[in-house]
Amino acid sequence: MRIACYVQERVEILDLAGPLEVFSYAGWEVYIIGKTKDPIHAQGILKVTPDYDLTDAPEADILAFFGGNSDLPVADDELIEWVRNRGNTVQYLFSVCTGARILGRAGFLDEKTVTTYHGVLEQLQREVPSATVRSDVRWVDNGKVLTTAGVSAGIDGALHLVAKIEGKKTAKHIAKKMEYDYYNPDSGLVVKRP
Repeated sequence: MRIACYVQERVEILDLAGPLEVFSYAGWEVYIIGKTKDPIHAQGILKVTPDYDLTDAPEADILAFFGGNSDLPVADDELIEWVRNRGNTVQYLFSVCTGARILGRAGFLDEKTVTTYHGVLEQLQREVPSATVRSDVRWVDNGKVLTTAGVSAGIDGALHLVAKIEGKKTAKHIAKKMEYDYYNPDSGLVVKRP
């Protein structure tokens, strides 16, 4: 699997780092995309240099978005158009925390059951009125679109995605390797598709 992770200035470090570790332990090819290839500052602390920008990012199987300063990408019309175009070509869309707002602005959360960081549940509901925004689950799997609550919930969602693609045994092995003792495969919601 090839997973493209979009990062914006002041991205939340753990929103990004936790799932990246899960995906890398799964043996997936992970790369970072930015609006440009200029380094971004994760929470103003850690510099992250994108491998690609919007003009040269290779095709991916999974496109992922993360929280922290989501106002910046949500207001970026060029990025949102890129997300719309790329989102239609990938197998899965994945978001952690307020990264769900990017998917919402691009139209991928319409009429879906979703979740996000507890501090923006109401905001996401206003931004995507046709969605059902849940506060009582750590992740929601709609088939192609998987959203998670904030920070550590991103690890749970990433492990769920690995379990979905590679099997539960692989996900449990990764959680053990990471010494992530809080992995509960039932902490989310799989929406039944008709």
